[in-house]
Amino acid sequence: MASSRKKYANPFNKYPECAFQEVRGINVSLEVTPTHEGGVNDYSHKLPVRTKYDNLELKRGFLHGSSLLTWVNNAVRNFTFTPKLIQVFLMNELGNELVMWSFGNAYPVAMKISEFKSTDNSIVVETIELAYTYFERVDLVQIYDVP
Repeated sequence: MASSRKKYANPFNKYPECAFQEVRGINVSLEVTPTHEGGVNDYSHKLPVRTKYDNLELKRGFLHGSSLLTWVNNAVRNFTFTPKLIQVFLMNELGNELVMWSFGNAYPVAMKISEFKSTDNSIVVETIELAYTYFERVDLVQIYDVP
């Protein structure tokens, strides 16, 4: 059984700094435009226009000093963009990679740090948000035998 807690992103060759506890934004949809047909008033046709991808959000505990943060800072502070191929893996409880998503031409667009609360016994979480042009899914392990 796959565990949703075992996702990680891999923009820098599986460095430990690239392990994330939460991944969001693996979503794709088609934008459509309504087209009206002359003399037909009870419906309109919806024609596909383009594919739309949500931004990818990667969450993890706060990590001090890393090449990943240097990449993010270069984008958001210096406006220097170096798009990368990002790979996110879904892993089982044994650490085996089951599914991989590859995100093409990804680059940072935001970084968020959770609140600091001295009264709570909680960790600081950083969120890195990436824009990308497309993604592809690859099943690495056949989980079920489907005829």
